[in-house]
Amino acid sequence: MGAAKKTFWQRFRKQGALQVFVLAGMVYLIIFNLIPMFGIIMGFKDYSISSGVKGIFTSSWVGLKYFKEFVTDYKFGKLVRNTVALSVLKLIFTFPLPIIFALMINEIKHLKFKKILQTCSYLPHFISWVIISSISYQFLSQSGIINVLLTKFHLIEKPIKFLTDAKLFWGLAVSLDIWKEMGWWTIIFLAAIVGISQDYYEAAQIDGATRMQRIIYITLPCIKSTIVVVLIMTMGNLFGGGLSGSNFEQCYLLGNNVNSDTSSIIQTYVFDVGLAQGRYAYATAVGLIQSVISLILIFSSNFVSKKLAGSGLF
Repeated sequence: MGAAKKTFWQRFRKQGALQVFVLAGMVYLIIFNLIPMFGIIMGFKDYSISSGVKGIFTSSWVGLKYFKEFVTDYKFGKLVRNTVALSVLKLIFTFPLPIIFALMINEIKHLKFKKILQTCSYLPHFISWVIISSISYQFLSQSGIINVLLTKFHLIEKPIKFLTDAKLFWGLAVSLDIWKEMGWWTIIFLAAIVGISQDYYEAAQIDGATRMQRIIYITLPCIKSTIVVVLIMTMGNLFGGGLSGSNFEQCYLLGNNVNSDTSSIIQTYVFDVGLAQGRYAYATAVGLIQSVISLILIFSSNFVSKKLAGSGLF
């Protein structure tokens, strides 16, 4: 036992630098993820920050009052519809595209062009949604560059209301999300493809397999586990924005009173009632409902993945 303990501490000292990084990550999780969990109790209490007397733990219990209030709210149906529809649309369009793009990049033989294309594709990921919303206003407003060009070339008679038409908001949100995040998620799938042994491709090429057959029967099966993990994570974040989790930023920055019928989602509603109206207890209850649904989706998608694909996240 003593020798084993000595070996452990020797190995620990050799990995000192790595252990510091692990410790920093654990401290971050404890401070910003674990400790705030105690705040969930606020959703079951009659807490008001303006009272100045009663704290979170000393406020009176109200049980499921705020949960019932949200479910019976007249906005409930619209908020759930917009949140689910926007997330599902992003899942349908933004999930397969990084896989397809990774397959395309992998087939490029010109190394320099391949690196340039990959770099240009993931650079938008580092641009904040605040800046993207400002760019969108410059390009997509009724007096923006896009409408000016379309009008000048007589492709349209009057400017298209990209930013104020509720019917166009979902398409706008999905398109911007694809442009911003597709290249970043491509890195994950491309890394999985690079890890595939070249012996498989050489053997298939000797047997006369075409390029498309090698992709279908070698590449895709070999990266199946990566696809499954990303899909499960995406399903769990379905109420938060799909691959990028960017629903709140998009809807808050690009949403307005004119397109609110399709841009209002649960996250923006929580922000409005929580910070703007100061109803922290009610906002906590609504956020908790969203988190519970996301947790159920994670376990459900992992269960289905194990049954159908034979592998899961856990």
